[in-house]
Amino acid sequence: MDETFLYRKIADAIRMQILRGELHPGDHLLSVRAMSERWGCTLGTIQRAYQELVRHGLVTSRPGQGTRVVDRLPERGEAALQKASLIHRAESFLLEVLTAGYMPEEVEDAVRQALDRWRVVEQQAAAPAALTIRFAGSHDLAVTWLAGHFAEIVPGYMLKVGFMGSLGGLTALAENRVDLAGSHLWDEESDAYNLPFIQRLMPDMRMALVALAYRRLGLIVPAGNPNGVISLEDINRQGLRFVNRQAGSGTRVWLDARLRRLGISFQSIVGYEDERSTHSEVARAVAEGDARVGLGLEAAARPFGLDFIALTRERYDLVMHESFYQLPAMQKLVGWLSKQGQQAFSGLVGYDTSVTGQTVIIG
Repeated sequence: MDETFLYRKIADAIRMQILRGELHPGDHLLSVRAMSERWGCTLGTIQRAYQELVRHGLVTSRPGQGTRVVDRLPERGEAALQKASLIHRAESFLLEVLTAGYMPEEVEDAVRQALDRWRVVEQQAAAPAALTIRFAGSHDLAVTWLAGHFAEIVPGYMLKVGFMGSLGGLTALAENRVDLAGSHLWDEESDAYNLPFIQRLMPDMRMALVALAYRRLGLIVPAGNPNGVISLEDINRQGLRFVNRQAGSGTRVWLDARLRRLGISFQSIVGYEDERSTHSEVARAVAEGDARVGLGLEAAARPFGLDFIALTRERYDLVMHESFYQLPAMQKLVGWLSKQGQQAFSGLVGYDTSVTGQTVIIG
């Protein structure tokens, strides 16, 4: 390991020894020379590690007396030590991924998505008594964020999410199996999103469409775009493997309509039958080399360090019955989307939140 960062690993190891009780208050640490031999590094690296522990108030170091653990831990004792340890674990992870070539923005996006997914699991496990709002529809990163923070936005409620594609979500809503659907279905004939499909599936019913955001949809390719993909026409190029979204997803509906308009046969695309249920899974397939190109969101491509060729801007709506929209819980959610939602989703790459929270009543 580069000794520029090895001192952090050494400091973290000593910190963990203190936390686990292997080093007690007043215990002496090894001399700088003995520690350098143990770690196989320079004296200066050990001195730097000890200096960092001194700055955090965990050890004292005096000429002629060596370095020893302080008699009393600072601040809140063990809690402060745990916090310092967590920070250094995070720094170690950050150094690892930055050394692997990822940009800080990519790391931030990936960590945020992982935390949002964890919050969904944690919320569902920790709040079984909460009232549940059932969601089904197209995969979306903002919906994942909402599910993870729903109890903060609408106290006493949790959002149970099932990603099954836009058409599956609207069908579930029409059959009253869910309360809320997420859709970005493009109608080729009218060049409109969602409304034509809602009118076909739920005619003569009063419905509410609450805008979540506009999203950039396009081609996801390896970093540097080594195959020179520039348009949808390139996905049936010989030797270029494609990864697809599942039938019934808004992305798949848009793709199939565009391919028909371009006169491209589905059978000519290698990997057309390789379906993934989320944008993140499409990006992962490209990142891991299972495919050379996929269709998905820019926000899904960024955490994997992939390149993105924008093709269109699509509208994602939250769809519900008008009677459900009038409930206090939903009014609270829509109010939050209109005021705080734009800021909350601003970190999602490729999202335009200028319409977030805007509502249309039909029927």
